[in-house]
Amino acid sequence: MKKREPISHIMTKSVVTVNENDGLRKVVETLKKHTIRHIPILRGKDVIGIISRSDINRLTFGALFEGQEGADEAILDMLTIAQVMTTKPKTVSSDTIIRDLAEIFAKEEFHALPVVDNGNLKVL
Repeated sequence: MKKREPISHIMTKSVVTVNENDGLRKVVETLKKHTIRHIPILRGKDVIGIISRSDINRLTFGALFEGQEGADEAILDMLTIAQVMTTKPKTVSSDTIIRDLAEIFAKEEFHALPVVDNGNLKVL
């Protein structure tokens, strides 16, 4: 991998997303089904947020206390995607070079960034 290569050479090409009107249960199911850690939230074709597996883990008790799955389900039903997601996430374009992306990850402590070209999530 060359530092001056564009991220289009290494980025995920088949991006899994959810709609802002979906429920948090769908977010959890989608994260599990696709074994992913971050999921962009869309309004139409616009990226309006992002939710990470860590965001969901902060809301739920199941991982901490045995027999609390019902509490987790209640929390997922009470809250909306908009209440949990990081709004207006930083984005990068597919022609951003790998070195610049690495610097963003290191400086901002991000673990994922949506790739957006011409205002739309880059999905091939």
